[in-house]
Amino acid sequence: MKMIMAVVQDQDSNRLSSALMEHNFRSTKLASTGGFLRSGNTTFLIGVEDIRVEKALQVIRDNCKSRDQMVAPVSPMGGNADSYVPYPVEVEVGGATVFVLPVEQFHHF
Repeated sequence: MKMIMAVVQDQDSNRLSSALMEHNFRSTKLASTGGFLRSGNTTFLIGVEDIRVEKALQVIRDNCKSRDQMVAPVSPMGGNADSYVPYPVEVEVGGATVFVLPVEQFHHF
């Protein structure tokens, strides 16, 4: 058994949640915040049997797309102002950051 932890942009969250249910994957959604852009994310915890890991990854891949977005950088507030860029920059957002972890035991009470 594996635990899949997928961090996705909030914009992809509902679509991924529906697709996971459609393919009979149970998941737990947690609100999270990204460290770089400080924007909202959703972290999915998905417990799957080893033989279904690739299918779960494909569902995530199909429903979490990266896109370019203009963002206003956060001011350094006490940091090094030399590297601060005072105008919006285009960055790639979205997609998914996925961790697949072994599960030693699983209990459902």
